[in-house]
Amino acid sequence: MAVQDIMPTWVGATAKQIARGVRRGDVSATQVLADHLDHIAKADADLAAFRTVRGGEAVTEAEKVDEQEDLANLPLAGVPVAVKENTPVAGMPTWNGSAAVRTTVAEADHEVVRRLRGAGAVILGVTRMPELGLWAVTDDDTAVTRNPWDLTRTPGGSSGGAAAAVAAGLVPIAHGNDGLGSIRIPAACCGLVGLKPGRGVVPCQLGAEDWFGLTEHGMLSTTVADAAVGFQVLAGRAQQKLVPPQRLRVGVSLRSPVRGVSADAPNRDAVAAAGRLLAAAGHDTVPADPVYPTALGLQGIATWFAAAAADVRAAGVERRSLQPRSRRHVALGEWALRRGYVREADRLAWRERSVGFFTDHSVDLLLTPALAAAPPPATSWSARSWQANMRASIRYAPYAAPWNVAGLPALVVPVGRRPDGLPLAVQLVGPPGSELLLLGVAGQFEMEAPWSRHAPGYPRVGTGSPATA
Repeated sequence: MAVQDIMPTWVGATAKQIARGVRRGDVSATQVLADHLDHIAKADADLAAFRTVRGGEAVTEAEKVDEQEDLANLPLAGVPVAVKENTPVAGMPTWNGSAAVRTTVAEADHEVVRRLRGAGAVILGVTRMPELGLWAVTDDDTAVTRNPWDLTRTPGGSSGGAAAAVAAGLVPIAHGNDGLGSIRIPAACCGLVGLKPGRGVVPCQLGAEDWFGLTEHGMLSTTVADAAVGFQVLAGRAQQKLVPPQRLRVGVSLRSPVRGVSADAPNRDAVAAAGRLLAAAGHDTVPADPVYPTALGLQGIATWFAAAAADVRAAGVERRSLQPRSRRHVALGEWALRRGYVREADRLAWRERSVGFFTDHSVDLLLTPALAAAPPPATSWSARSWQANMRASIRYAPYAAPWNVAGLPALVVPVGRRPDGLPLAVQLVGPPGSELLLLGVAGQFEMEAPWSRHAPGYPRVGTGSPATA
């Protein structure tokens, strides 16, 4: 039965369902886009997920998809996709989270945008992020982006607009990027699948120096099947169907990378639930704690500071034009660069130790909490102090950053809900080249314990799975 037989709109369908419908001629790309534009007009006033919606331009792109004679090889045929606002889209300014660091209209698409278009996607608009992508909350002086699961909570950051858009069905999938957790943290906040690929798998070319190699592009989605399609498009790979992995040995750790910050009871329960799902899928779990050296935290924070300083320097922006929280961050970054605290040798040492973890513990993957606490309130964090933003970001989301420093693939997958109804999630980390393995395990989670694909009150169609979507 086609999706259009179930619902009068294609809003809520998965990317795979939409692409299949367009390829078969069940629906036009133009109609799919019109449905989503109508939904955005009604829903985004409450969410502020989008910085800009490309109405007319997107219609023209959808019409071009409809005019193509051969759609068979387009895995995202007619799928509306949002792009994070720090990634160039031809004909649009690149906002980077605020007017202060907005660049001029881009003459060409970023490579990942080019690949999305090449796969048949229609670029619907660009989603909001915090200034310079620095924070695990999303807001600026023009809007506060809100979590569709609870409008009083943040959708996370820095790909917060992307996560809010997908969780509310404004788009079936959205592009994001992840420098210290900026895909995985919003995915966990909004009940989505979020994959950060390993270093070098997807072209980065972002900011001054790709945050010294920490940043990767990826996708946020409501199903594992959509996550797999999006990843393979961005990586420039032929589409490959996920295969459920054979028996694995998975290390389980609750240890926090940040001293004095630990997972709360709901997040610990989520790890326990994920362990049971792994067992039900035929895998073995064993305790295995990474050793997070104190120097790693200092190195990660110094690099976080320095990345902001490098981006501002490259953009030719005056520090005083930034939000107060960002000004302090950039000043500390300039200090860290002058003192030589950002060293490639330190990052390489942690990568070597991280890769060795899997061999030393004889495990295939690592399971950790995704978050330590519930998402912070959705409020004007941009008007608050640097200290307040630092505390909020680190206290609820300490688990993601080490794997950016190591350059290893890591994925967040939904697992149940908190007592207040917000989504819970866990993180899976793998050795280099394990992206499809991570997605395969996530697919087993999805088969054993399907999650609500969208926040309550927003359109949804089924639960999706690698076997059926």
